[in-house]
Amino acid sequence: MPLSEDHRAVQDTVRAYVQDKISPNAARWDREHHFPAAELKGLAALGCYGVAVPNEWDGAGLDYLALAVILEEIAAGDGGTSTIVSVNNCPVCSILMAWGSAAQKEQWLMPLARGDLLGAFCLTEPHAGSQADAVTTSAVKRGDEYLLNGVKQFVTSGKNANVAIVMARTAAKDSDKSAGKRGISAFIVPTDAPGYQVARLEHKLGQHSSDTAQIRFDNCRIPQANLLADEGMGLKIALSGLEGGRIGIAAQSIGMARAAFDAALAYSKERVAFAKPIFEHQAVQFRLAEMATQIEAARQLLHHAARLKDAGQPCLKEAAMAKLFASEMAERVCSAALQTFGGYGYVSDFPVERIVRDVRVCQIYEGTSDVQKILIGRALA
Repeated sequence: MPLSEDHRAVQDTVRAYVQDKISPNAARWDREHHFPAAELKGLAALGCYGVAVPNEWDGAGLDYLALAVILEEIAAGDGGTSTIVSVNNCPVCSILMAWGSAAQKEQWLMPLARGDLLGAFCLTEPHAGSQADAVTTSAVKRGDEYLLNGVKQFVTSGKNANVAIVMARTAAKDSDKSAGKRGISAFIVPTDAPGYQVARLEHKLGQHSSDTAQIRFDNCRIPQANLLADEGMGLKIALSGLEGGRIGIAAQSIGMARAAFDAALAYSKERVAFAKPIFEHQAVQFRLAEMATQIEAARQLLHHAARLKDAGQPCLKEAAMAKLFASEMAERVCSAALQTFGGYGYVSDFPVERIVRDVRVCQIYEGTSDVQKILIGRALA
């Protein structure tokens, strides 16, 4: 199904900004590990920080299909920048929209959707990756406050964010940690709160424009008003935000794959070998044809999942399918793009080398490929 005129207008606007402000700088940001604060403000001004948040809460008032379109465009310019924007939308804004009180939405969601604040999501821990109910970070009630202690791992924007959604156990005693899924709660934590500590910035394979941090909570005091919903709802809240997040990662994967494909296609028409452009050699043309087909197939899966979510229909399986196929497709396509460049694809003079590094994590965050297969398998049972 083709995009509507409104969605195409959004696509054109974001694409123009990305081509002007983001794509030309992506290689430098990668080399310098630069966080693109100014350019992110420009994206926020276009409504990219709270795409599916209604206007009444200062969001763009669009939908998840628009979010998919926007994130594809940003990722085509720079994968790391798209990750920052993706996390702010889903799970951060989506969780606050679904679970926040009116007061919490006014205090936190509105500035996050406008882009006055940047959000992070703290679920994963050093010992607990895909097993979301294994978190041990604790939140102990003390009067009208909670005292947070523990460590969170692989936190996107952990250093640069202003506020984080944190999952922690609200057990009063150590023995209560066996409560499992029922013992986890969700909190809104300002990153300038005493006890919120950036313990380490990770040195990563790619996406160097996006910081990934280990966060330590050391007697971090959070007012009771910052508890999302009720105690014990944390795991349900966390998982509710991952559905939209998987739509976002699928869109990122497609954007990066598209950028690699576009670069390879352009190069194939310029590079001459055996007296003609390599595009005219069947081996190269067949490779490009397969790449284009895989990108389009992934995009259709993604748009189908986004449309289901916009219609209020269950889409856990479809979002998992889109994320699984798109992320694995992207690695194949980016590798094929590198192969099209030959030796030049392996050096940093051309963008494909960076995109290959940036795209690999799409099979890991917001649920690994194996987790997506588990979810799809359960839906088939």
